Order: sequence, then structure tokens, then C-alpha cells
Amino acid sequence: MYDIQHNSKGLVSHGVSTCAGCGLELIIRNTLDVLGEDTIIIIPPGCAALFSGFGKEASLKIPGFQGNLENTAACAAGVRTALNAKGNKETTVLAFAGDGGTVDIGLQSLSGVLERRDRILYICYDNEAYMNTGVQGSSSTPYYASTTTTPAGKLTERKNLMQIAIAHDIPYAATASIHNLNDFREKVQKAKDTDGPSLIHIQTPCPTGWKYDPAKSVELARLAVQTGSWVLYEYENGKVTINSKPKELRPLKEYIKIQGRFKHLNDEEVEELQKIVTENYEKIIKKLEYMS
Repeated sequence: MYDIQHNSKGLVSHGVSTCAGCGLELIIRNTLDVLGEDTIIIIPPGCAALFSGFGKEASLKIPGFQGNLENTAACAAGVRTALNAKGNKETTVLAFAGDGGTVDIGLQSLSGVLERRDRILYICYDNEAYMNTGVQGSSSTPYYASTTTTPAGKLTERKNLMQIAIAHDIPYAATASIHNLNDFREKVQKAKDTDGPSLIHIQTPCPTGWKYDPAKSVELARLAVQTGSWVLYEYENGKVTINSKPKELRPLKEYIKIQGRFKHLNDEEVEELQKIVTENYEKIIKKLEYMS
């Protein structure tokens, strides 16, 4: 168990303008609470860009900058290289991007960092669509979810970012959820201590894009794990640990009925989606157990 001290300074300003119930704010506050002030952050355009600030004002009390949507990992690698040249091996370089800027537009840049073994910490907060620009579908959007570009429901499965990272055989990668912040904080600490690239992929419920009561963000994140829609595990130096494995999966309809992005589904489609999610969960668990 990691001994993680809480940072009493508070590196995120009060009163930032995230949407009510946004999982992103929980993530960035807890991330910087663990990493501390000796951190440089790179944020691309997206929901997290509001933390980059407006004009000469910023919402974070650490250095950083806002790059382009496609080059977050490359920017982080450049900062890391400059620090190394100055003999600074201690400062944490944090790349903090959403699913659009990671699994879609930024994937090439991220793959380069993982292949080169650049020592950066990359966190993908995954709200499962391009929420900042109008809720367009991304390759992290789950099957049958409605977005402005998939109004009748997305007809392909989501891209598996973790397995892409594992294929690069990096030292550390993990999934996380806002319903278990202690687990997330421990993973951030492990990622910080990793000698090489590390990746944390955390599901981030979005009341605006998912169309649910903002008070239910943590409940939804918990249901995602309990229904097998989101699997918690970590990959450390070639070994996999499954962090949460429900004895019995809860019915998927308990998860999707709260979300407006699935309200277009009829009973037959809900049953089909249940089958898809269950089969995908069992396939992932079987693969992870083989790698354990």
C-alpha cells in the first residue's frame, strides 16, 4: 500500500467552471494532490482546457501550457527532454488529455512517447465523446451510445487504449474510476514513481454528454464497473493485476437507464447490448487472467 500524503496547498483554484457533476474536476484535483507542486502539465484543447486558464489567468498553481489537440504527448516529451538536459530528473511531466485527444487525434504522438520510453505520466480522462465541441462521437464512445454524429447509436465497439499501451510493453499502465479515488490515487503515485512512460485511463462520467442527473456521476461510475462496462486493472512490468472483479455482474440496464444517450434503445436492442457487454467483459477478463 502506498503512503500518499494529501497536499494541503490545493493546486487547483476554487470555483472553476466545470459542469455540475463533472468527473474531470475530481480527477485533476486528486491527481495534483498526489503529484504535488513539482509538476509541469500539458493540456490540449478540450474540457480540461478551462484549467489552462483564460488570457493571463490560470486555474492551476503549477507551470504548464496548452498545446494542440494532436501533440500532447510530443509536447510532454519535449519538456521531459529539456528537464533531463538540465539534470532535472525529479520534476513530474504530466500530459492530461481527453479521449478525443488521446485515442483518436493524439494516438500517433502517444505511441511515439511509449515506444521511445520517454518518462512522462499520461492521464486520459475518458468522457467517451468530444464533449467540449458538441458531443461528437469518438473511438471511445461505447456501442449504441447516441452522440451528435451517431444520433441513432454508434455501431462499432470502443477502442481499447490499455491494450494498445500494453502492446508497447511500457512499465506501467492502469485503468481507474472516479468511484474509487483511493485506488486512483495509488495508481497516480505508482505512475509518478515509474522510470519510463506511464499511462492511466480513467472513465469520466459527463452529465452534459451522457444526459443524466449531475448528482449521479459517482453512482454511474460505480455501475460501469459493476456491470462490466469498465474493467479496473493495472499492468506493471509485464504483470497484470485485476483490481475489481464482481462475483456477478449487475444487469446493464441499471447503468444505461439513467443515461439519456441510450434512451433510443428498444428492449431488443438493450438485450443485444447486454450480450455485447457481457461477452466483451468475459473476453477481457480471460485475457487479463492469462497475463496475470
